[in-house]
Amino acid sequence: MKVYVFTGPTLSAGEARAELDAIYLPPVAQGDLYRASLERPAAIGIIDGYFERVPAVWHKEILAAMSRGIHVFGSASMGALRAAELATFGMEGVGAIYEAFAANALEDDDEVAVAHGAAEEGYRALSEAMVNIRSTLRAAVAAGALGEAARAALERIAKGLFYAERTWPHLLQRGLAEGVPEEEIDALTAFLPAGRVNQKRLDAIAMLRAMRARLEAGAEPKQVRYHFQHTEAWEQARRAAGRQALGSAGARPADGAGEQVVPHDALVEELLVAGVYARVRGGSMTRALALEVARQHNLHVSPEGLRDAAESLCVERGLRDEQALRRWAREQRVDDLERFLHDEAQRRWAEAMFEPEAAEAIPDTLRVSGEHAVFAARAADKQRALASRGAMHPTLADVGLAEADLFRWYFEERLEGAVPADLALYARAAGFDDVDAMRRIVLRELLYVRWAGSDGRAPAPVVA
Repeated sequence: MKVYVFTGPTLSAGEARAELDAIYLPPVAQGDLYRASLERPAAIGIIDGYFERVPAVWHKEILAAMSRGIHVFGSASMGALRAAELATFGMEGVGAIYEAFAANALEDDDEVAVAHGAAEEGYRALSEAMVNIRSTLRAAVAAGALGEAARAALERIAKGLFYAERTWPHLLQRGLAEGVPEEEIDALTAFLPAGRVNQKRLDAIAMLRAMRARLEAGAEPKQVRYHFQHTEAWEQARRAAGRQALGSAGARPADGAGEQVVPHDALVEELLVAGVYARVRGGSMTRALALEVARQHNLHVSPEGLRDAAESLCVERGLRDEQALRRWAREQRVDDLERFLHDEAQRRWAEAMFEPEAAEAIPDTLRVSGEHAVFAARAADKQRALASRGAMHPTLADVGLAEADLFRWYFEERLEGAVPADLALYARAAGFDDVDAMRRIVLRELLYVRWAGSDGRAPAPVVA
């Protein structure tokens, strides 16, 4: 099950991985969450995020991710801010900082802002977050190291500082200069090494544990109550974001199994050099449109729907059982088979819904590929051959074969494969109405092959 978490100065990827097996990425910036959503993870967690000189993560990309069935969690820093702002839409906030923002006890972004080092330095924090200062000062009062008046004064002084200047040495110095009793400054100085409260870190860990518990319980795809609007501004921003690689702000880590995650642009490069990009893109466009239709109809996939999708996939891929399906999924790097099958069920539902329109578009589709002339000529010749002999509706008696022998000819000689174990399932997956329809069509094909001297093979596709 694929999970992405954006973190940085609040909690290192190494510390985070001890709590949740996930793919850890640098602090989130504008467009990063959209790119992560394209990978179809089960969940995304936001801890840290960029702002100020780097555009911050959009609210709309979070809404888009949730509308695609992805659970989005936030805590500690940028995640807490966005979760409080989008809680009514379904983003899930965790921790004391999120709760304070959600209750309007905290309002300013600078409460969680820190200055930090570069990725090469592990995003080392160079200042103290205001929320951590507040929590630590309250802990000092509870421990008897600080009076309430001194706490209020130091909190006021810290809030008045620029976020990058908030460090304990600087705050203590300013407090002393502004009249906080020296004995209380000394007591707080002695309290800090062991008593400092890193509320952001505590909240980040709490979020990771909440995510783990949800996923271990078998989280269903996220359901939202809003209709996501694909505005022109969103489409322009989405296309711009899609031209960058996920995790471009730092090294791309390995996934939970230790296998290097293949960047999307690297995969596309291989398709381009192999000359198959146009074909694959056509199929992916159909899939994307089908999934979008299913989402717009709020399609719920039942356990029976998942089972049907798995069975159809097994037939199409020549997989004999569930064990073979799971082995195939590992080979194809399907990290969440149930989620993949959920998408397959939605795709198949949407394609069935638009089957009349798709059938009507077949001639033009063949014309675009340059194959229409060949298939149409063979279809016309078959119609003439069968009609001239009064054999438009042949039976098994007409060909002198038992049904098992008929299908053995069709699959082993005509298609050069094995006879499927479940003919009914194969018929539906292959596009026939049912086994009876497949039998009638195969009977017509066998007679045509015999009478017209055809080799029984489909016309060779035209390579553009």
